[in-house]
Amino acid sequence: MEFGLVHLTDPRLSGFVAESRAFYARRVAGRGPSSPEELRAIRAMAVAPAPSYPPAVVEVVCTGGRSVPVRIHVPASGEVAGVFLEIHGGGFYLGSAAGSDVRNRNLADALGLAVVSVDYRLAPEHPWPAAPDDCETAALWLADHAEHRFGTTKLSIGGLSAGATLAMTTLLRLRDRGIRAYGSAVLQFGTYDLSAQTPAGRLIADEYFLDAYAGSVEDRTHPDLSPIYADVTGLPPVLVVVGADDVLLEDNLAMAVRLSAARVDVNLRIYPASPHGFTGHATSMARAAIKDIESWHHRHLQLPDESTG
Repeated sequence: MEFGLVHLTDPRLSGFVAESRAFYARRVAGRGPSSPEELRAIRAMAVAPAPSYPPAVVEVVCTGGRSVPVRIHVPASGEVAGVFLEIHGGGFYLGSAAGSDVRNRNLADALGLAVVSVDYRLAPEHPWPAAPDDCETAALWLADHAEHRFGTTKLSIGGLSAGATLAMTTLLRLRDRGIRAYGSAVLQFGTYDLSAQTPAGRLIADEYFLDAYAGSVEDRTHPDLSPIYADVTGLPPVLVVVGADDVLLEDNLAMAVRLSAARVDVNLRIYPASPHGFTGHATSMARAAIKDIESWHHRHLQLPDESTG
């Protein structure tokens, strides 16, 4: 079996490489804040997220004595074929569920999904385990109430970057509770080793978000903090999406291999000439990835009338 990076990449994507290279040559690569002071400055300069139409329904959901705010997008048609629990990215210390409104509205209308986005607490004000506690709360609420609220028990979960990490943590927590309500997951370029002890983890060892999120935890190999160290058996099918130029590529490769070794149905998709966060950029490569994600939802949520590839 050949296992080179070229063999893990869909040949149809080669036609988009030149465009992607040109796009990123013109685009200055961003980086996260490197200190609490920089984080506060970035937050202060942040502009309000673009609104969606129709707007999200905002509410606080409760279960097990805990509560968390969520934003809910229901298809404009009113007919819900499945539900996707979305967890936003932002390094655990930036972003909000509102920042996903346009993307989630598009997903809801394109596929007939209800999309529920979690407004989890951010670090460093609320370090681990605050964020996974909030995501677990939303996931448990949805598992209990999806049929009554949306008329379906077909559930999926996913997120981007830190959101993918939290989605994985949430699935592991639910599995440990014996809850199998979620039938699939979509993990886009997550970070799975926050201990900086694996070769992949050491590539981001100097990033401030690690300290902000982990707080005072001494052992950052705790699987609820660094899912690469978790027992990943018994999880539902997982789609892993990552760019070939992402600093987290090795971390995602490692997680995909661990899932495969645990007999989890994992589909690893690598997109050439694509850095971290590429699915949010205006490129043909990003559009191809979004089509692949939509196709995954169609297949695993058994959605009707697939027209997205």
